[in-house]
Amino acid sequence: MLATNHHHNPHTNDQGYTPSSIAAANGTQHPSATTTTSSSTANPDCGANYEFLSVIGSGSFGRICKVRRLRDNQIMARKEIDYRRMKEKERRQLVQEVNILRELAHPNIVKYYSRYVDRESCVINILMEYCEAGDLSRVIKDHKQRGRWISEEVVWTFAAQLIAALHECHHAYAERKRDEGIASGGNTGAGEGGAVLHRDIKPDNVFLDADHNAKLGDFGLSTQCTQHDFARTFVGTPFYMSPELVREQAYNAKSDIWSLGCLLYELCALDPPFRGQTHRQLNDNILNVRYPDLSHTHYSPQLRGLIARMLQLRPDDRPSARDLFHDPQI
Repeated sequence: MLATNHHHNPHTNDQGYTPSSIAAANGTQHPSATTTTSSSTANPDCGANYEFLSVIGSGSFGRICKVRRLRDNQIMARKEIDYRRMKEKERRQLVQEVNILRELAHPNIVKYYSRYVDRESCVINILMEYCEAGDLSRVIKDHKQRGRWISEEVVWTFAAQLIAALHECHHAYAERKRDEGIASGGNTGAGEGGAVLHRDIKPDNVFLDADHNAKLGDFGLSTQCTQHDFARTFVGTPFYMSPELVREQAYNAKSDIWSLGCLLYELCALDPPFRGQTHRQLNDNILNVRYPDLSHTHYSPQLRGLIARMLQLRPDDRPSARDLFHDPQI
């Protein structure tokens, strides 16, 4: 969740973000944002204005920390990304995340606040909403360890919230961008004002706030795709990959619907629908839509039917986020 701009000032506000703006930072020496008092005074978004509290996650390019903004004591999550070892493709993915998240605004999408760049250490710091109740993978793990099912009411609530988030990504965002283009007389072609595909929906990427509202996050693999376009970059997490991704075929927003169906199934069964002893076996089960039936569980036919609709082999047979958003039973 970040944004930066074309200028060399590491603490300017969000005006857009390009791969070259990361590359430029490698050769530009600036005083460290975390040690310069004058920089802190001039620029509200720099390291000196945040108190480090704890590390809450880590990955191949950095870590996520819990921080406190000193001017108002607001607790935030700070994603610290070291871009020195990034390949060009990975930098472009980072750029994609920055530019998309700064424009997505929805109560069920993790909120982006701002960013700042520490050019001396080559770290981009993304400030975003802190979700103190963890993520859905923790909820699933806790229930499995205790031998308890997640209540149907809770599953329906998460389903409605995540469908609303995908409706924002797949439809509402694109419509706003098209309207802006029309209003300004601009041309919104491919990649401009298109649907945002998340491409990595899984329990680990759904976060929970203090009230246990679900919020879709980690758009690091997201991409934009116009209504009739199909993306061709094959990414995602194997357990939640759609058949078209497994086949390495072109795909669209319906691939996210499949992944959400997998997630909702896992909330009911406490295990992913598609498993296998080997990668080939997993792929075979996905391509044949072969998964354990939920009929032995206490979940209603309506909920089981919703999941089955989302786990259709052919993308055209799956409902869209708009269809689901306007479904009266959800």
